[in-house]
Amino acid sequence: MTLKMNGAMTSAQMGKRLNTTGEGARQHLVRLSEEGLVTEERRIKGRGRPSVYWSLTQQGHDHFPDTHSDLAVDLLDSIQKTVGPETLDKIITLRGERTQERYRGALDQCASLAERVERLAVLRSAEGYMSTMEVAPDGSFLLFENHCPICAAARLCQNFCRSELEVFRALLGPEVKVERVEHILRDGRRCAYQIRRHPSEVI
Repeated sequence: MTLKMNGAMTSAQMGKRLNTTGEGARQHLVRLSEEGLVTEERRIKGRGRPSVYWSLTQQGHDHFPDTHSDLAVDLLDSIQKTVGPETLDKIITLRGERTQERYRGALDQCASLAERVERLAVLRSAEGYMSTMEVAPDGSFLLFENHCPICAAARLCQNFCRSELEVFRALLGPEVKVERVEHILRDGRRCAYQIRRHPSEVI
């Protein structure tokens, strides 16, 4: 869970985060490595010995839930083959509209953009996306999705990713700019969205 949420870490960093020793964390990471769940990478920073960073392998990522992935992929493949991609696109659009309906009531209660993004992160986490929100140095907001529970379906049909971005833009309003800056399907560790008001708007 710690590697999933924070990305590659040294055993010392892991030990500090988990309130244990670096050596204790390293021994546990070695065991996970033997099971094929994590891998190590040596990084050189300046002089001295390289630092060992640990990260999840694909097998490690697969331990986190992918909501009914096999069934979803089979159904999507059948839809594309029997009624065509246009019908599948309509289904994805309908799913996006229903997602907006579920979220809108909660977001409408928020007084500021910061509160809306934070509430959106809570809603997404409840659906398995392991979402967090941070404020960037430039004052914009970053919405992180550390896990994608529909990743298998999205790999088959990336219109799911397009629809997700459209949902965020619709919920946060025309005065807000939402950009995807990291993408799991483009070899990113997670999906990340930068959210800011358009320059013409008062923050």
